[in-house]
Parts: sequence; C-alpha cells; structure tokens
Amino acid sequence: MMSHLYVYILLLFVFCASCKEQNKTELPKNEIKSKTKDVIPSYGPNSVTRSVKQDRKGNLWIASWEGVFRYDGKSFTNLTSEISTARFFSILEDRKGNLWFGTIGSGVYYYDGGSFQNFTTRDGLINNEIVCIYEDRSGNIWFGANGGVSRYDGMSFRNYTMSGNVMSEDRTGRSLPDVRPSNEVSSILEDKTGRFWFGTKGNTFVYDGKAFAVFSYNGKPFTNVRSIIEDRKGNVWLGGNDGLWRYDGSVCTNVAQKFGGFVYKDRSGIIWTSLETSEGWALSRYDEKSVSTNKPTVTEIKSKEVIFGILEARDGSIWFAGASGVYRYDGNTITDFRRKEVKK
Repeated sequence: MMSHLYVYILLLFVFCASCKEQNKTELPKNEIKSKTKDVIPSYGPNSVTRSVKQDRKGNLWIASWEGVFRYDGKSFTNLTSEISTARFFSILEDRKGNLWFGTIGSGVYYYDGGSFQNFTTRDGLINNEIVCIYEDRSGNIWFGANGGVSRYDGMSFRNYTMSGNVMSEDRTGRSLPDVRPSNEVSSILEDKTGRFWFGTKGNTFVYDGKAFAVFSYNGKPFTNVRSIIEDRKGNVWLGGNDGLWRYDGSVCTNVAQKFGGFVYKDRSGIIWTSLETSEGWALSRYDEKSVSTNKPTVTEIKSKEVIFGILEARDGSIWFAGASGVYRYDGNTITDFRRKEVKK
C-alpha cells in the first residue's frame, strides 16, 4: 500500500512540474534585458529633450536624444543607455502601468519594469520614426509617425497613411520606408464625443471611426498643428503655426496669434503653452477663470530656449522639456538639471 502511495505522489510531482513548464510564457524574440544598475548620474539629459511624463508611482520619465531618464526625486537613471543609441522622442504610461517610448529611427520600445521589447516596421509598425503616443478609451495604443499613424490593439497593428491632403486606412499591411516622409502626425486626441483628432505638419484630420475629414474653419484648413488637447468644458485647443486656437464645437477663437508649439491642461484647468515671443520663447499660463473668454489673462515665464513638452507634477511644479535639457518651474524660479560643466 505504501509503495503504491509513493508511486502516486511521484507521478503527481512530475505531472505538476510538467504543467508549470507548459504554462511558462515564451519570451518574444525582440525582448531585451534591462541593464540600468550602473547608469545613475546625478544630472538629467544635456541635449534635446522632447517629452516629460510622471508615472503612477511618482517617477518622472524624460525622453531625450541621450536616452530615456527616470527621476525619482533624488537621482536620474538613464534606462536605455545600454539598450539603444536611438534618439527618444515620446513617452506614454498605459492603463496597466507599462511604458512606451517612441524613437526617431528605431520604432517603439515597450518597458514592463523589468525588460524592454522593441517594435519596428518588421512587426507591422507604420514607420520607425514615432513622434507621439496616445492611449484611447478602449485601451488601444496609437503611434503618431512620419507618414501616418499605427493603432495597436495588443496583438497587431492597424495603419492609417497620409497622401497629400487625404488620410485613410491602409489595408495592404505595408510599412513606410525609413526615409523620412514629408509629413508627420505630431498629436493625437480622442475627444468626449469619441472622435479622433490628428495634428500634422499638413492638415489637421478628424476621424469618426469610419472616415477622415480635414478640419477647417471658414473654409481654411488648420495646418502644421503640433499639439491638440481638450479642456474640462469640452473645448478643443490647437497650437501650431497659426497660433493658439480654441474650438467649442461650432466656433473657433484665436486666443494667441504667436506660434504655439505645445498645449497642456493642468489639474486645475489652467492652460499652459509654449509660445514664441519677440524675445525668444516663453512658458505661458492662461488663467482658468478667463480661459474661455475671447481675451484670457496670460502670464509669460521667459525661457532661454524652445519648449517641447510640459507637465504638472504631483507637487504642483511645472516641468518642461527644452532644446538642451529638462527644467522645473516652482512658481518663482526655473531650475535646470543639466551637468554643471555644460551650464551656461
């Protein structure tokens, strides 16, 4: 009896071990192990910085020409210095807490906190130059690229291309060549009605899930729109070559005629923009109470360089990405985090 029991236990052990082996997830071929433990400088990037985001844990993530930096409030870590030499451009933390990093020339890197996975045109991505990343309400990840956009549903890519003044779905499954096309999608927004907005160097497109239409006002299309957001009242803001505009669903109002490179809404409903002035660039703050009027109250905080991305951190400070690093504005002063010997 005891011998039969021993054989039964032994078989059960072998069976369970076999089940565990079968349940292991096979790692994708393009997965890259993370190597970051030796790359912890006390300063941030010292070159072109395009985006700054804060994750749910409070860490800041900074996309730059030198790689992706993580700032925990005390020190910076270059997460990608041993992963890729690509110029990083855009960042997204998805609803599951995973991070996506867009590059110029090397596609997209997906980071789950332990390892990286690289997606390129070989996997179906429309182009390897990714300018912006956006997650819609259904959990799809959109990648704004040179020549169009890719939508990723977790399994495969669905691509939409631009040709002249037209944008449409590409059902051929082809990807665009690595040679930079003449147009790029620089901003993506899903508004409260479920329509998607795409700001490009050419026309601005609105997509209702079936067809794309060029967004225009009084017969004039909006071109070279770099940034699109929606405020708490449902107004859509567009910043680009033609200045800063607010669209309430029927009427477009020109809030500022100066060039607007980036538009951001903080938790209080205040609109922040990067605008070109006669003296250079400025971080502009539009008062919440007057932001929906024809002449909102604006405060300009001077910047020595062009501003690419804006973020309100949890502590209320405003961070912005610039042409030579990342900066923090605490309401009184601007602090940069570049290496001391390169500061001017």
